[in-house]
Amino acid sequence: MLTTTEKTATTLQPITLTEGAVNQLKRIKEQQNIPEGHGLRVGVKGGGCSGFSYILGFDVQKEQDEMYEISGLSVIMQKAHAIYLLGIEIDWVEGLNNRGFSFNNPNAKDTCGCGTSFSA
Repeated sequence: MLTTTEKTATTLQPITLTEGAVNQLKRIKEQQNIPEGHGLRVGVKGGGCSGFSYILGFDVQKEQDEMYEISGLSVIMQKAHAIYLLGIEIDWVEGLNNRGFSFNNPNAKDTCGCGTSFSA
């Protein structure tokens, strides 16, 4: 009797998007008529008051990118950025004093007061 073994590859989501962030991103994508084939790019770049600042915007996938499906959104991330972003939670905050996306990054050693830059 022959037996077969099935292997299922699972790719863990490197980031988490809250329900509020997903709703806001879908609204922005629709309002700005972002073309099909564009995903949400999440990344980092040098700069900001703490050393790195976050990249968040719609873009096409490039050769050095990984793509993930998170809550119905295609999320694009450069492979090299994963070390800084693994485990990050992106939320949408709408309060009296603050409105916008917030980043809860467990890899950040220090963050700035505005919450848009960090050091690793």
